[in-house]
Amino acid sequence: MLHTPRGGAAGGTATMDSRLMSIGTVLNVLREEFPEVTISKIRFLESEGLIEPQRTPSGYRKFSPDDVERLAHVLRMQRDHYLPLKVIKEQLDALERGETLPVPAPGRPGDVGEEGDDGPTAARVGRDELLAAAGIDEAELAEWESYGLIAPLSDGAYDASAVLVAELVSELGRFGIEPRHLRVMRAAADREAGLIDSVVAPLKVHRNPQTRALAQARAKEMAGLTVRLHAALVQTALGVRLP
Repeated sequence: MLHTPRGGAAGGTATMDSRLMSIGTVLNVLREEFPEVTISKIRFLESEGLIEPQRTPSGYRKFSPDDVERLAHVLRMQRDHYLPLKVIKEQLDALERGETLPVPAPGRPGDVGEEGDDGPTAARVGRDELLAAAGIDEAELAEWESYGLIAPLSDGAYDASAVLVAELVSELGRFGIEPRHLRVMRAAADREAGLIDSVVAPLKVHRNPQTRALAQARAKEMAGLTVRLHAALVQTALGVRLP
């Protein structure tokens, strides 16, 4: 059973204090199941009120095992059900009250709405939410958009994957890699996506809904394989030992 208490008082028992973890330790724990999670993501979820870690007198975050479990639950709901944070927060608040809310049916990025809209019906974030997740301002986001690293949907919102892109671009910036340097990666991603799309294109236009669903599943599987191949090729080119 999931226990989801928010942060506790800083003056806990010695036993409790010994179990508290730094944000770096929490990151390593979560990456066993969520390899793409970043420190920026954890901080963003805190800013959205999903978790409330304790703070040391010097201001460092300290996470309890319950905090980590809560984080994992949030990430799992995003990954498996593509739920927006508002809905996930409602689920967690209900659990704290001892209630259980039904989990909405899983959505999928790229699903077509019933009214024929061309954007996903789930896993969207607003511009302010994206800015907060990446820790950037409007000018920086505009620069990233100019290089094609991030693009808004037709209604001005962003696909949830844009949050991950923003976090990674921001993390690379710490090493002096500027957005303009990443245009080559954007171009490579477009070519890889085009290759995958050419393979599943016949299935995507099939009249049978199950066949169209199969196309999406195969595209997702191939995308995962191309990402792993790309990582292996880059590490090989750099002479970096694979994990």
